[in-house]
Amino acid sequence: MTLQFRPTTLVALLLCWLLSLPAAAAVHTQHGYALYGLPKYPENFKHLDYVNPDAPKGGTLRVMGSGTFDTLNPYTLKGTSPINTGDFAQFGISELNEPLMAGSGIYDPSGDEPYSAYGLIAETLEFADNRSWVVFNLRPEARFHDGTPITAEDVAFSYRLLKEKGHPNYRSMLQDIERIDILGERRIRFIFSRPNNSLLILRLGEMPVLPEHYWANREFTETTFQPGLNSGPYRITKVDPGRSLVYERVKDYWGADLPINKGKYNLDRMEVEFYRDNSVAFEAFKAGEFDIYIDHKASNWANAYDFPAVNSGEVLKRAISHEIPSSTQALFFNTRRRPFDNLQLRKALGMLFDFEWSNRVLFYGAYERSLSFYPNSPFSATGVPGGQEFLYLSPHRAELPPELFLQPFSLPVTDGRGIPRETLREAVELFEQAGWQLRGGRLENADGKPLSFEVLLVNSSLERILQPYRANLARLGIDMQIRTVDRAQYKARLDQFDYDMILATLPQGLSPGLEQFGYFHSSQRNVKGSRNYAGIDNPVVDDLINKLSGATNRSQQVAATRALDRVLLWNHYTIPNWYINYHRIAYRNWLQTPDIPPYSLLIRSWWKGPATH
Repeated sequence: MTLQFRPTTLVALLLCWLLSLPAAAAVHTQHGYALYGLPKYPENFKHLDYVNPDAPKGGTLRVMGSGTFDTLNPYTLKGTSPINTGDFAQFGISELNEPLMAGSGIYDPSGDEPYSAYGLIAETLEFADNRSWVVFNLRPEARFHDGTPITAEDVAFSYRLLKEKGHPNYRSMLQDIERIDILGERRIRFIFSRPNNSLLILRLGEMPVLPEHYWANREFTETTFQPGLNSGPYRITKVDPGRSLVYERVKDYWGADLPINKGKYNLDRMEVEFYRDNSVAFEAFKAGEFDIYIDHKASNWANAYDFPAVNSGEVLKRAISHEIPSSTQALFFNTRRRPFDNLQLRKALGMLFDFEWSNRVLFYGAYERSLSFYPNSPFSATGVPGGQEFLYLSPHRAELPPELFLQPFSLPVTDGRGIPRETLREAVELFEQAGWQLRGGRLENADGKPLSFEVLLVNSSLERILQPYRANLARLGIDMQIRTVDRAQYKARLDQFDYDMILATLPQGLSPGLEQFGYFHSSQRNVKGSRNYAGIDNPVVDDLINKLSGATNRSQQVAATRALDRVLLWNHYTIPNWYINYHRIAYRNWLQTPDIPPYSLLIRSWWKGPATH
């Protein structure tokens, strides 16, 4: 039997079919991308405002590496590569491959925009109004250092390799991709698993592009001291494993004249010597062994710069203010372990940390107490929740302490002379609520077991900061041991969550997003190598992270992050530390700098000038 349709019926069926398809969203083609709104710089911009486009090329810069490295592969869980050591990212050199876009990630962060990126390997990007997909169009001139063109196949290969075999952070960053379509030699599309995923466009732009032809026959997950094939402005030319590296500027670098790169990467040669001890490193700097010292020690900054090179003007000492969100620096409780799974106990232990004493005696009054997971940023929860933040928190009233809605989060403040007795009494009451009693001069649980735990460190200089806290705990019969181990052992224990407490940092950026998933989401609690150091498993936190990742404008992003901050604080997963809002840096006077922008120290844009006397 043959079915026959009248023309009007066919038209009706066709119309129904068309209506069943997703509504076609407007398509935008741009040279850059802002998380919300438009990027600052127009399509035809010549260079960034904060660089010197006429900076001369040449010279050698000697810098200090912190600690050591045992691999040049930065993409996997094994080992510590240079980019993952302290301050290395500041120098504008690394073992990282170039990403599709620059500005929003660690590779080349923007100095004057909080959440924008511009094409690097990608010349343009296309995206729909509803942010359900993105297309990257690659530059035809983009090349790896061996001359091989960078293609869409390399981008797809990088995505699959990093997601399958890369560090767990990449799996978090690259989630929510439903499909990849290679549309041409230099054209690739990513289809998202949900719409309105604006942040994912930036995260894909930050993805390093690895050469498929190089890695196809190499073991990606192993450590190595063989420099990988890159495409950026520098290449590694000399390696002394664990001790030093030499980078040389690529004379025929394909991207040298891009507007995003103008005025950057001016030094011909960068030499990096690694120091395991900062005191030894500072003495080496004083003796002229390297050219820049970024000082993280308040006492050193206050007292150690009376030496001939400073007095003669050969070395310049500068405090440079900035608007960069400070890292989350804190003592992290491992809530996977008892007794740190008890909120009252965590709160009580936090009350016994006397920041004011440490700031007065150890830090020369240099720091502010962190009362946020996002200090020095607009994302800090202040006052009481209101507006959109209140709306995000209200559905969880039953799961949150009533005080969260009624008063700002605060920590006990001392006069800098010791813990007051009333604070000690309040802490004892909290310990009792948690099931711990003072008996015979020590704090014991119902089974008579004393409260004892270990703080795991990788930097021995931090021991002096924790010794006063240890003494405060001892007044209530609590035994806190301090254990410092080498970097390899520390990383292995961190990856396995084999610790009671650690003093650690979580880098925070100008636009919180998917990295918060890795830091705080319950799904990361038991993922080997994740940065959920505290072992957080909290459905309210999960919901707020989802709200943050789904934010469609800046106000929603700020409200969701403040709500997340508030919930994290009131759960006392950490004992917050301290922060400063300026760079402490000393350098040789032949180094010339542009005006330092608010969001980056931007050493990659410094250049060699004449020495002055």
